Amino acid sequence: MKVLLVFAHPDPRSLNAALRDVALKDLEAQGHEVRMSDLYADGWKSEVDRADFPLLAPDARLIPVAASKEAFHAKALTEDVSAEIEKLLWADVLILQFPLWWFTMPAILKGWVDRVFAYGFAYGVGEHSDKRWGDRYGEGTLAGKRAMLIVTAGGWEEHYSARGVNGPIEDLLFPINHGILYYPGYDVLPPFVAYRVDRLDKAGFDVLAERLRERMRTLATTPPIPYRQQNGGDYLIPTMQLRPGLTDAAATGFALHLDDSREALRQAGE
Repeated sequence: MKVLLVFAHPDPRSLNAALRDVALKDLEAQGHEVRMSDLYADGWKSEVDRADFPLLAPDARLIPVAASKEAFHAKALTEDVSAEIEKLLWADVLILQFPLWWFTMPAILKGWVDRVFAYGFAYGVGEHSDKRWGDRYGEGTLAGKRAMLIVTAGGWEEHYSARGVNGPIEDLLFPINHGILYYPGYDVLPPFVAYRVDRLDKAGFDVLAERLRERMRTLATTPPIPYRQQNGGDYLIPTMQLRPGLTDAAATGFALHLDDSREALRQAGE
């Protein structure tokens, strides 16, 4: 497989960098082709601004969606953005690796998404009608590819559990897994999360590294998170509301967007 790892940590001596090296070494040992985008080392520009859109007239308002659409279709995106899009099209698997900062990804990685996931590439594709609402949430440019997160957190695993004070890790990562990765079509694998990393000793790192190697060895076989496809019949179009009867009427929250029947069928086949 072809694997792209997008790395977001400012210190090359960090635990994240050590885990990144473990992952890359194992992937290469398996014979996979690997590329990496090291955002801090590359000096990645995070903010979306006028410099991103060379075709925009000096006196025109900057409407990022419209400017992104025009630039993408005119093949006039900046060189750094175009290079990252080429990597995404090349890769069979995308891995985003980052420390959990204030319950989400570092700003530099969010800025990578903001700039690289251009209109016409990652969103704004497909037919819009009374039967479809574009190619997104399970469909789109990146459909058929896989993606996953490697995340480090200073807190305990219990802090990120269903009753933990920080909220379930599945909910905290939902906007990334579902809203950034599943939206343009990726099959999203369960994240690899390392907890209590601020006090990790060598023995703990060795255990963690072996866990990560195992995840790298199962990239092709790990079942993805069973998100519901937008155009698969579970949602009413154009309101995009989940059809009645698919879940408990009183149920709410992110778990509504998981197709439990798919997961049950998978487990029954194991």
